[in-house]
Amino acid sequence: MGWKPSHPDSPVNVVLVADHASINGGQAKVAIDSALGLAGRGLRVTLFAAVGPADPRLEAAGVRVVCLNQDDVTTARNKLAFAVQAIWNRPAARALAQELARHDPRETVVHVHAFAKSLSPAIGVALRASGLPVLYTMHEFFLVCPNGGFYDYRAAQICHRRPMSGACLSTNCDAQSYPRKLARVVRHVGLEHVARLPELFRHVVTISDLQERVVAPLMPAGTTFHRVDNPISVERAPIQAGPPGDFLFVGRVSKEKGAPVFAEAARRAGVRPVFVGDGEQRAELAARYPEAMMLGWRDPAGVLALMRAARALVFPSVWYEGQPLTVYEALACGTPVVVSDACAGREAVEDGETGFWFRSGDPDALAAHLRRLSDDALAERMGRAAHARYWARPLSLDAHLDRLGTVYEAVLREAAPHRGPARPAPRGPAVAVA
Repeated sequence: MGWKPSHPDSPVNVVLVADHASINGGQAKVAIDSALGLAGRGLRVTLFAAVGPADPRLEAAGVRVVCLNQDDVTTARNKLAFAVQAIWNRPAARALAQELARHDPRETVVHVHAFAKSLSPAIGVALRASGLPVLYTMHEFFLVCPNGGFYDYRAAQICHRRPMSGACLSTNCDAQSYPRKLARVVRHVGLEHVARLPELFRHVVTISDLQERVVAPLMPAGTTFHRVDNPISVERAPIQAGPPGDFLFVGRVSKEKGAPVFAEAARRAGVRPVFVGDGEQRAELAARYPEAMMLGWRDPAGVLALMRAARALVFPSVWYEGQPLTVYEALACGTPVVVSDACAGREAVEDGETGFWFRSGDPDALAAHLRRLSDDALAERMGRAAHARYWARPLSLDAHLDRLGTVYEAVLREAAPHRGPARPAPRGPAVAVA
């Protein structure tokens, strides 16, 4: 056990703000895992979220949950009403203001994990009015990019236009339609000029070096960046015995994740590609590449079992990513990784030692590495190196909480001269539904 609140710069209360109160992806998983971990270290933790249901482990761990039971894009029946909510969610802003009014600014940190799927930029008004110290984890890029990914879905390539410039506004980069792009532009106007989120979040947690390099020129001068790796949920185990298996892809079967690049590279290399996941490209790839094995989604234990048996994980993503957990999970399992050189996943892979980098979007470059790793001895050597390197410094929940604690103390320390009067401490843990 590492960091615990033990001196005047340590927070007593932590309010985590997220779109979802249960795990539906990486963002929510990190928020909920950290809520459970922080509560276990003695802090009073509140999770404020728009979309339910709440993960039952939170209440059991003593975490106060404020869940609004609102919609996200996957559950909304009235798409027009949801578009209004996504642009400016007034009920969420009011509920958050009421919750934050309960907390003492001298001993509270508000940590925002997500707002783009339901809460909207409207929360910025409540955050600023509260006077509480705040920070933001940049799991994606919505704070600076209207479509959240610096990715042009129509051109199927990374977008280098300046966000909200004339070139940005005139480009249909959205995965669905230009009207949706325009709705996101409207939301971004509110984010920048009404909520003023970039200047509100003077402290920003990034999860990869690439991410900071991309966003730093777009953030206000004086922004402080903190690197905090996400925790990886893999138990240490010996490397699986026996000859290496197939080349494995895990994730959304889509263009931006590089699924077509992997399928074509595998054909050129004469190996069988195995896909774990689903997405809009699955049916097309299955028809075009009948040799591919399409397994669909598996539960976490099933995914880890497939990783341990794989010859290598192939991570061919053609966009930036944040910190792709799949890459780290594979390394922790003792599986080499072949990764696109355009994405943040390359930071985890020592090229030529624990896997290979390849030129993004190039099936021939990827195929060359697949042929090399068809050598059992090389695959086994790289797997052993991947396992040893990862477990020399694992991305455990404890390591995540230790680093998070030092960041919280820095945020509170900076806010100390501006803290307002004391407020009553919140009552004991409870589940609240607004």
